[in-house]
Amino acid sequence: MEVQQLGTTTDYVVIVMYFLAIMLFGSYFGRFTTTTKDFFFGGQRFSWWLIAASCVATVVGSYSFIKYSTAGFTYGLSSSTGYLNDWIVLPFFIFGWLPIIYYSRTGSIPEYFERRFNKNVRLMATIIILLYLIGYVGINLLTLGVALTKILGVPLMPTVIIIAVISGIYLHFGGQTAVIFTDLLQAFILVIAGFLLFGLGIYYLGGFDNFLSGLDLAHRLPQPPFNTHHKFPFIGLFWQDAVANTTAFYFMNQGVMMRFLSLKSVKEGRKAVSFVVICLMPIAMIAIANGGWLGRAMVTNGLLPADTNPKDIFVTVANIVAMPGVFGFIMAALTAALMSTVDTLINAISAIGVNDIYKVYIKPEADDKHYLGIAKLIAIFSAIVGVILVPVFNSFGSIYTAHAMFTASITPPMVTVIILGAFWKNFTPKAAFYTLLAGSGMVLFSLIEPSIIAPVAHGVSDEGGFKYMRALYSLITCGIIAVVVSKFTKPKENIDGLVVDSIHKGMEIFKGGKVNLRESKPIRTLLAKNDGNDLITLGRNQAADLDIDEGDLIYLRDKRWWYGGLKSAQGKLAKITEDDNITISQDLLDYGRLNLGEEVVVEKIL
Repeated sequence: MEVQQLGTTTDYVVIVMYFLAIMLFGSYFGRFTTTTKDFFFGGQRFSWWLIAASCVATVVGSYSFIKYSTAGFTYGLSSSTGYLNDWIVLPFFIFGWLPIIYYSRTGSIPEYFERRFNKNVRLMATIIILLYLIGYVGINLLTLGVALTKILGVPLMPTVIIIAVISGIYLHFGGQTAVIFTDLLQAFILVIAGFLLFGLGIYYLGGFDNFLSGLDLAHRLPQPPFNTHHKFPFIGLFWQDAVANTTAFYFMNQGVMMRFLSLKSVKEGRKAVSFVVICLMPIAMIAIANGGWLGRAMVTNGLLPADTNPKDIFVTVANIVAMPGVFGFIMAALTAALMSTVDTLINAISAIGVNDIYKVYIKPEADDKHYLGIAKLIAIFSAIVGVILVPVFNSFGSIYTAHAMFTASITPPMVTVIILGAFWKNFTPKAAFYTLLAGSGMVLFSLIEPSIIAPVAHGVSDEGGFKYMRALYSLITCGIIAVVVSKFTKPKENIDGLVVDSIHKGMEIFKGGKVNLRESKPIRTLLAKNDGNDLITLGRNQAADLDIDEGDLIYLRDKRWWYGGLKSAQGKLAKITEDDNITISQDLLDYGRLNLGEEVVVEKIL
């Protein structure tokens, strides 16, 4: 069937201009990427608010607008359930997983598995996480390709290829820094566009009262029925979205972890993720789901036919309520959601490809410049593989089905091993290995024989409901394997800093000495170059104001807060002197892109 072309020439110009602008904007940050640490982690220099804002664009993928608008049209306000349950994992992340990964200086999640368990577990984790990340690239490319095909009336694959090329260009040049700053911009675009659509939709309906009256009681409920609606049960959504998928996203997704590892300290990471979960995600949820709510109200008010396809509701509503140019801007937001997720995923694949495959099995001894070049090549290769996977995922009945089947098969064993590895010191290497291996096998078996899920289904029927309850079945199965094998095998010794009850020891390892946790406020001082060998020196009065000792970690940045740490550096305080100015070496000065004679803000880290 021929695809109907939506939008006007003005809309197409807006979309093309967006593509060009974001590509140039992201490529600009290549000047800040000179090492693999920059490419993967942005140099561990950024402020919490910058990462929090950019995380919104990463969390909200292109499939989010389509998926949650579809759910909003079909089920109403309860479609927000999946996105608003992230708070459940918040304490485990900020007090456990984040400090463990940060202080252990782990370059990738599989590397943590080797240090916590052994090489065999690392290899299993590498395979599973790469499948997870590369699959997500394909799903996101497919989602936006389908949307733009409907809008522009062009074939799917050429659209997907163009999107992949644009995402790959700025990531190739800019790495993690480009990802962070383009995602910051795209987060604003997608939130503004989402609320713009909401406002235009309410105006089109004739006011908020008409919008609200267009939703029946079932569509106004904030939560879906516990288990009576097999296609959208609360209990299934809780285990799949709130526990399994959310835990996988924050704990297992290398791209998300790299985002938090780019922060200047663990304290900043805790601020960032708390702000994302408590404040930004509810805002983002309204932005991405309201198209479905508006569509349902339009059907009730006779402004849309009752047989409107739920899968197309976001694009349909946007086309109806938005004037030329505005429709293009809203579609650019959909594009922003895709690119901000894909760039994070590709950057994460590069990190694992270099740190867990190339360095370990191909060329262990090479300089950093060589590894940086390989990372960029892997980024290009990842985009190509994502494009190749598009037809595979397109063969499923729907994008949602493809996404659900994919995540259900990948995440539960990894989630189980990560949580138990971080919070249970007696979890053994053999138990971790068999949980990943046998647990994955049991998950795959449930896809072949779904009836095995019935005993833990809480009354949810198998007519579509088991795709939600598979998460609970998988977590229970993997948990049993992990506990039973651990009881009959020996735990690994010397795991200081790799489990939650030894985080303080991890801090000492990170610093290389006794930590200084005394509270202090940042100070401002003039910056001067140090001609000697010491990296950083500080005046006695300034050291007293910071309550800092020689050997403590110190962070200095440009005084302009809105840079977010882009011009900054971190190192050890080598000496306390009688001078009034802070001095640093030429190398650190160049790395931080700081200027002599200018005022800088100085903070104590540890």
